[in-house]
Amino acid sequence: MTPEPFRIDVPQAVLDRIQTKLTDTRIGYMPDDPDQWQYGMDARYLAELVDYWRTDYDWRAEEEKLNRWPQYRADVDGIPIHFYHVRGDADRRPIPILLTHGWPGSVLEFQEVMPRLVQAGFSLVIPSLPGHGWSGRPPRPIGPARVAALWRSLMVDVLGYPRFFAQGGDWGSAVTTQLGISHVDVVAAIHLNFFMPPPPGPDADAELLAYWGAVGKLMEAESGYQHEHATKPQTIGLALHDNPVGWAAWVVEKFWRWGDTGGDIESRFSKDHLITNLMTYLVTDSVMSSIWMYNGLGSDAMAPGPVPVPTALAHFPGEFYPMPSRALAERQYAVARMTTMKAGGHFAAMEEPQAFAEDVIAFFESMA
Repeated sequence: MTPEPFRIDVPQAVLDRIQTKLTDTRIGYMPDDPDQWQYGMDARYLAELVDYWRTDYDWRAEEEKLNRWPQYRADVDGIPIHFYHVRGDADRRPIPILLTHGWPGSVLEFQEVMPRLVQAGFSLVIPSLPGHGWSGRPPRPIGPARVAALWRSLMVDVLGYPRFFAQGGDWGSAVTTQLGISHVDVVAAIHLNFFMPPPPGPDADAELLAYWGAVGKLMEAESGYQHEHATKPQTIGLALHDNPVGWAAWVVEKFWRWGDTGGDIESRFSKDHLITNLMTYLVTDSVMSSIWMYNGLGSDAMAPGPVPVPTALAHFPGEFYPMPSRALAERQYAVARMTTMKAGGHFAAMEEPQAFAEDVIAFFESMA
């Protein structure tokens, strides 16, 4: 379980294969309608993105950016886990922060917030989820509770931190919530940019039922991908794993819809950002295994809560999923801070790195 230094260095043959796939592709047709995004991925933007990917995108330059911070891999309960470990000023901030990404994100999400958090004195541990990026994949699908147990082992047994803070959104929120429920002996406090109240029971009141009713209405339009991932992960996984353009169509639409884009995806995400995020899956052959986690949720022994550790909730207004009121949130979390941000969406750390970092720093400083 001793961490080994790691550096991203993708074999050229892997890059050449992706380039060949990009060159030998045809973008499909589309409905006769100026609003293409209402149907899913806009074929016109996909063609523009792929053309840039073929001719102007520079993976090696992006690779160097990803290698700016120290990285390691360690075997954690039989799974090789890739993570950044950046040390801050332990005298000022003895408790480190564990940051967990989601799908279809990656450790790329935290690149711009890392210097801000380190300058504030915090040490950071930023792992790639199992089956994502440069982490190894589990032998079969696992869910957030299992990942939370892996993260506890990484922080306590591998890195020797007896206590830590945790932050997350998307799957990172689910994992962080499980840390805050089942690992209270080592988790000092959590910060979430994606959160929800408990599910309605037989005695649910009107406010809780209205919230989950709004969620249900949204998911009628937005959960097709999720249902496929959860029920038939290998069908869509096998279709996409050796198909860079198909993978781009499956993922980029989520950045357009889930980010605070106002309909203009590049107002939040540059082409380089979008492609580098896609590449973290393609160059590591983790497209399929990243999808498994949705299926693993069904068999995972998720602790239902509530979360007893102090919790900060950051509501970014462009978040596509309904965020509950503080009163509803307090039914699930020990809410010590709740902030409504001025801008930003589902990929909060990537979209609004300064505001994200400031909120994280303010909360964890108050908990130290």
